Amino acid sequence: MYEHLVSFKFKENVTAEKQQELALQLLSLQKKIPGIMEITAGVNATEEAEHAQGYTLGLRVTFKDKEALDGYLPHPLHKEFLASIEGLTENVIVVDYEVAW
Repeated sequence: MYEHLVSFKFKENVTAEKQQELALQLLSLQKKIPGIMEITAGVNATEEAEHAQGYTLGLRVTFKDKEALDGYLPHPLHKEFLASIEGLTENVIVVDYEVAW
């Protein structure tokens, strides 16, 4: 299995409601893109705001294997999501790793 972790830092004018809408859009991908085992997404609720560094939306996607992860990146629905956040983010952090145990 592979995990795909993403943290989004949005521009100040992006509301919490818009971020929740984007999280729901991400969650809808689970049944639409092959090889996704599970998706979780949500607005950051940490009480450690000083460590959040302005990142307010998190995403975790579990893929069955590397091929599924590789197929997700160019998938039209993934590209559609990327287009929907164009101009809304200040930064995005992505970490992909193989689940070792």
